[in-house]
Amino acid sequence: MDQRKWLLKEAKRKWLLKEAKGSGFSKKPKVSVFSKKPKEVASQRSQRKWLLKEAKEEVGFFDLIHILFSTTKFKEGNKFLDMSKFVSKPLSELGSGIEVALNLIPSNRNVFVLVLNFLRGRAVKPDKTSATFLSFIGIIGKRVELDSSIKHDDANYRAALSAMASKASYENSACIETIVKNHWKMEFLGFYDFWNDYQGKATTQAFLLRDKTCDQDTNVLAFRGTEPFDADAWCSDFDFSWYELYGVGKIHGGFMKALGLHKNDGWPKEEVKQDVILAMHDEAWLLERLQGVHTFGQPRVGYEKFGEFMEKQLKEHRVPYFRIVYGNDMVPRLPFDDNALMYKHFGTCLYYNRHYEVKVVEEEPYRNYFSPLGAMSKMINAFWELIRSFTISYTKGSGYKEGWL
Repeated sequence: MDQRKWLLKEAKRKWLLKEAKGSGFSKKPKVSVFSKKPKEVASQRSQRKWLLKEAKEEVGFFDLIHILFSTTKFKEGNKFLDMSKFVSKPLSELGSGIEVALNLIPSNRNVFVLVLNFLRGRAVKPDKTSATFLSFIGIIGKRVELDSSIKHDDANYRAALSAMASKASYENSACIETIVKNHWKMEFLGFYDFWNDYQGKATTQAFLLRDKTCDQDTNVLAFRGTEPFDADAWCSDFDFSWYELYGVGKIHGGFMKALGLHKNDGWPKEEVKQDVILAMHDEAWLLERLQGVHTFGQPRVGYEKFGEFMEKQLKEHRVPYFRIVYGNDMVPRLPFDDNALMYKHFGTCLYYNRHYEVKVVEEEPYRNYFSPLGAMSKMINAFWELIRSFTISYTKGSGYKEGWL
């Protein structure tokens, strides 16, 4: 009897979810053998309200999040809701305005000259494509120099270079080229925009540099993570759907779309012919022939089977994969590793506490972030980090100086 009830409830849940995700809303709602027929309604709007009410009772919270934030394009008339259309342009314009305002002072040399130029009607408007224009991320932390104490033969060199490359990836092409050539004395090989077939625009950016000395020759490919004012990227992050590759497993749908998944052809097959280090912030992926992978604040990107596949491939090809996590960063703890989402991490986790002390752990503390036991320690830690931000440049050196934001 209990099994029959469970089967009926599960069948109703799947039917409601299918309806909400875009199977269509007819003038008369479909009749389900698992529930009473609703009263006749006069409009599709009323039917949607009824369906949402029913869905809230039967589907999980993350099912509803997926329906709201999914970037999948359904057939005309059947698409439930595309949140990016409502917030993408306003959020982008807000972010652009903030960045331009923050770049006004350096573009006009200083505050005094800016006021003088403004009164004369000659204020210099920042050029967003220039080498001197900084993104919101770049303004928060203006450091561009590599740590001079870490040499090529140092065990931490690749991680340090990858971290700085990931940070630089948020800037425009001209700015990145200036950083790589003038500050790092390396070769800039190119800046790339990756097309998102589902959103109909380029939503993923990366750049490639070459670090060549008499002792070694290494390419570094650094991917840009989620920008604060990029609604399309946020929708990709919250797209908890999955895409399954045969023999590989289920992978985060939003990240697959951002990295080039095609609507009709699936995942493109391209060979990488050069040895590279892969450095990514917020997104992680495997390319062939890697010397090493360093990710910073990487979220979970696939189910358990995908994690097992990755571990096997990394071991087989002897690719070191380091997943670097700092303190109470929320992103590495998302999407949740629970019965609802079932996402898993892979690779070696290097966990740094607020004292910048590192240790190798299987999983970062409070793996799903929200923990009543850890709430107090997180608040205390945040308070001390705020205090430290005013003194760290004196205790650790000028390289640790934080921006006023």
